[in-house]
Amino acid sequence: MKGCYCLIINMNKSCEIEIGKLGKISFKRGCHVYVGSAMNSLAARISRHLSDDKKLHWHIDYLLKNENAEISEVIYNVSEEKIECRLSQIISDKSNGIEGFGCSDCDCESHLYYFKNRKEAIECVKGAYDSIAMECKSFNK
Repeated sequence: MKGCYCLIINMNKSCEIEIGKLGKISFKRGCHVYVGSAMNSLAARISRHLSDDKKLHWHIDYLLKNENAEISEVIYNVSEEKIECRLSQIISDKSNGIEGFGCSDCDCESHLYYFKNRKEAIECVKGAYDSIAMECKSFNK
């Protein structure tokens, strides 16, 4: 099963986190949306993100390792079409991204976006899916 996903990540308090080669980054209390894709195994990729037992490989791994970060919901689609960057571009129009985060393999400025609250984040993600006429599903952690 292939597709793209958006992790809705609650940050319980503001903090600085060392994110691999990006270095120390300040994260605000609130909600962050991470846009990713899994063109081999969507279920396995999402399970990996939800797991605490993993090697630190991607930028998102460093963020999720922090005690203040918690995935509250996953919004995803199943498709052969890789729409990760399209979703990211649409979300970037409504939010500030963290430069260079999660986008070392594409031309996007970021794949991680900040929102003041969870409701705003979820509405933006679902609106992004609607704007490209792609059906999405979600589940709470």
